[in-house]
Amino acid sequence: MKAPKVDPTIKQVVKEALEATCENFCKITEEARRLICSENGKIGVFEVFGRLVKLQPANEALIVGDLHGDLESLIDILNGSGFIQKMRQSPDSVMVFLGDYGDRGAYSAEVYYTILKLKLFFPKQIILMRGNHEGPEDLMASPHDLPWQFQSRFGAEWEKAYNKIRELFKGLYNAVFVERRCLMIHGGLSPNMKTIEDLAYAHNKHPKERLLEDMLWSDPTEMVDEFCASPRGAGKLFSAKVTRQVLERFNVKLLIRGHEPCVEGYKIDHDGKILTLFSRKGAPYFNAYGAYLIVKVSEQFQSVKDLIPHIRKF
Repeated sequence: MKAPKVDPTIKQVVKEALEATCENFCKITEEARRLICSENGKIGVFEVFGRLVKLQPANEALIVGDLHGDLESLIDILNGSGFIQKMRQSPDSVMVFLGDYGDRGAYSAEVYYTILKLKLFFPKQIILMRGNHEGPEDLMASPHDLPWQFQSRFGAEWEKAYNKIRELFKGLYNAVFVERRCLMIHGGLSPNMKTIEDLAYAHNKHPKERLLEDMLWSDPTEMVDEFCASPRGAGKLFSAKVTRQVLERFNVKLLIRGHEPCVEGYKIDHDGKILTLFSRKGAPYFNAYGAYLIVKVSEQFQSVKDLIPHIRKF
């Protein structure tokens, strides 16, 4: 099989990421934070409403799940998909990241740098969602590796970089909504999701309401009738009944999410209504494959099973 062509943009950005000083990292992070926080209304093929992205059903989307500091997997996805070149050729093509960029893997700072630099290169085509590892202070993942990783990476100045990335987290998106097609959320659904406003402003209602917690932390299960406490210590386990009700409420067919390691890089839940993508490999997860999705969001799919031909494993 022919090796994928290495895109010169990716090669240059990764080189910068590996060599970045604390000052460089903070500069890129602050530029990206300002850009993301300024996004409002119509931007290319998407519209920003609070911390919700309404994505037009146009052209193709590359959807990436959890990366957790795995720079090698990110490079494999970017080069293997050829999607940077596609975005150059087609301004309607978008790249959606489902969150969990850092922690666990050794190259968290480099993954953040690479993704944020690409966001600055393609501001109208890259959408960055919030994962539970980018959560608010009272919902920190445990163990939380970033302080140790940043100290190792940046030395005595590490707190400057860490504080900058924590500020960035507040601007990342809660959800992506494609009308009559799908909803993208990092973690899961909640029976308390009633309106589009709930998705857009869940962060403003935290911690009084648990909606943001559910969106970042919850997982599907076949073991309960509705929902129950999660063994993660945050969020809930939610049933196929909850999935059906919420998707019907928002008039979409599918939920696309990350958050859970998958041996094959992806898995299907709740009668084909939920697709989970996990886009990194190696310790501490040891899944055999990572996976991502390239799909024409203009198409209407009735089941995740219809998406299987569009899932790429690596």
